[in-house]
Amino acid sequence: MRWRGREGSKNIEDHRGRQGGRFGIPLPGGRGRSIRMPGRRGGGISIWTIVILLAFMYFTGKCDPNLILRELTKGQGIPQIERQQQPRFDVEPLPDTGGEFNQSQSNNNLNKTNSKIPQVKKDDLAQFTSVVLRETELVWQKIFKQIGKRYEEPKLRMFSQSTQSACGRGMSAMGPFYCPLDKKVYIDLIFYKELKQKFGAPGDFAQAYVIAHEVGHHVQTLLGIAHKVQSAKQRMSKTQANALQVRMELQADCFAGLWARHADAANQILEEGDLQEALRAASKIGDDNIQRQTQGHIVPEAFTHGTSAQRMKWFQRGYDTGNMKSCDTFNARSL
Repeated sequence: MRWRGREGSKNIEDHRGRQGGRFGIPLPGGRGRSIRMPGRRGGGISIWTIVILLAFMYFTGKCDPNLILRELTKGQGIPQIERQQQPRFDVEPLPDTGGEFNQSQSNNNLNKTNSKIPQVKKDDLAQFTSVVLRETELVWQKIFKQIGKRYEEPKLRMFSQSTQSACGRGMSAMGPFYCPLDKKVYIDLIFYKELKQKFGAPGDFAQAYVIAHEVGHHVQTLLGIAHKVQSAKQRMSKTQANALQVRMELQADCFAGLWARHADAANQILEEGDLQEALRAASKIGDDNIQRQTQGHIVPEAFTHGTSAQRMKWFQRGYDTGNMKSCDTFNARSL
């Protein structure tokens, strides 16, 4: 990805090195308890369980560790059940934004400087993250202008180990996440290393895809989609709510692909192999792939982000069309 020398975002919060409070996993029912896993004798938590927790936190996308623990402790041996029909979910159709921007609208921001932009620490990963966030801002500003809305730029907080968000305690093990309550993206930059080493998805554009996906959730919040999904899930069974969440996540993948197309059209950011890096990342963090690696079997009813094939498909669709209307996962007959 061609990112060096480009303008960074003014919406970066660099909290690395700060104490985010007592680091640990708050347990339901009181403090100081150890985690007892079903089927295990004795107390405490194993290294393997920590690995499972890390992966589970990432692909569920939940902010509250208590919710993650409840899912983890009851998720062993879930019986295979027939898929329930997805209940009707009414959401306004996405606007037709066309496939390309007029080139006269292109904003080539190479070598720009802005004295109002706060200086992040002088390391590549922080600068890279800042530039990618800025590229998302430029694209979504134009798309929202096309549909007669104003794009509210999200903040992105870089942190170390743990941090406080409006959605609860954020931890490195959760992976990058978006909190709709404070409209911020959170990331411990160590995740880039994990993306390469643990998930087998190297490359700077794989990292950019992850950021763009989280910004996609911000877009859903601004459009009112996230609120409708959350409200609808309260009236559904767990299996139905998971199925609806999958559509939510796949739409964020589609928005990430859409961003990649428009950012490249405007500023030629893509290099050879970049799209393959993003698609490989989408494949590696599919629910089926993560479940297979962490628990040895697949439970479709517990999917919350979609399969590897689905995540690749919707990212590719967003990139191929460049049109928000094509990202309407909620009314798609098949995913």
